Amino acid sequence: MAAINLAQKLATFSAHWQPRVVGQFNGHDLMVVKVKGEFVWHQHDDTDDFFLVLSGRMTIRMHEGDVTLGPGEVFVVPKGVPHCPVAEEEAHLLLIEPTGTPNTGDASTAAPRRVI
Repeated sequence: MAAINLAQKLATFSAHWQPRVVGQFNGHDLMVVKVKGEFVWHQHDDTDDFFLVLSGRMTIRMHEGDVTLGPGEVFVVPKGVPHCPVAEEEAHLLLIEPTGTPNTGDASTAAPRRVI
């Protein structure tokens, strides 16, 4: 067993919106992701969506209103709520989701599960 260094894991890839699994916790994937630009509007019908900003800033657009997050801030999008993450500049995030959750809410359009 060893500690997971999130900065080191993030340094291993450059692609945006392509989460990488760095660990697991009670049936959930711990993932790091680099984001920039606008993602697709989507929702997760069966699970909440956890976002922790490690660096940079991002906005989670929702029909009920936008939430802007900076380093060290967390937001959980409730299950079933349509949302669209956006980052004007590159931001680094930690995501926690049940293993196998498609990042677009649809397995046919989701990024493949990558473990680093």
